[in-house]
Amino acid sequence: MARNFHPDAPPLQIAQWLNTDTPLTLASLRGRVVVLEAFQMLCPACVTHSLPQASKVRQLFAAKDVAVIGLHTVFEHHDVMGPMALEAFVREYRLGFPIGIDAPSGGSIPATMREYQMQGTPSTVLIDRQGRLRMSHFGVLDDIALGAAIGQLLAEDMPAGPAVQVSNEAAAAREAGIACDALGCRLGEGLSA
Repeated sequence: MARNFHPDAPPLQIAQWLNTDTPLTLASLRGRVVVLEAFQMLCPACVTHSLPQASKVRQLFAAKDVAVIGLHTVFEHHDVMGPMALEAFVREYRLGFPIGIDAPSGGSIPATMREYQMQGTPSTVLIDRQGRLRMSHFGVLDDIALGAAIGQLLAEDMPAGPAVQVSNEAAAAREAGIACDALGCRLGEGLSA
């Protein structure tokens, strides 16, 4: 289930970082879209879908535009998913993006997971270039849906550039009263199929 937000994203509460020499903060990532992938090593959907998807996002989008961060957030089986096991897991699965180990919160739900009100793992969180929480999705997220959401955040935050030329077909459709949006193209009022 996806939820859309616009408040500032809460700070990440990380006990330890892997795959980065310096701790990351959301403030240091301003100007980039952040894809935060919450996972557990023993979560089957994380291993088969969300972590490979996060790796693919890291490969396909320029690092100057999109930052991918893993969040190892353990709310069960704490004894077998510690930092040493995670380090071996990261090497074995060749995860090349920074991964933060969610800080304990005093209860069974880790601090960042609690602050972001995640429902479990996998969870995909999108944070826009201004540091605002824009999407939180629990469960498997389709590749195309994730790519479209990232693309939308990249496009809306782009600085003004040269005017985009509209193709002749699109201009003709607009003049004919055909409305197109993310859901498809519809005939305008007064027009029939």
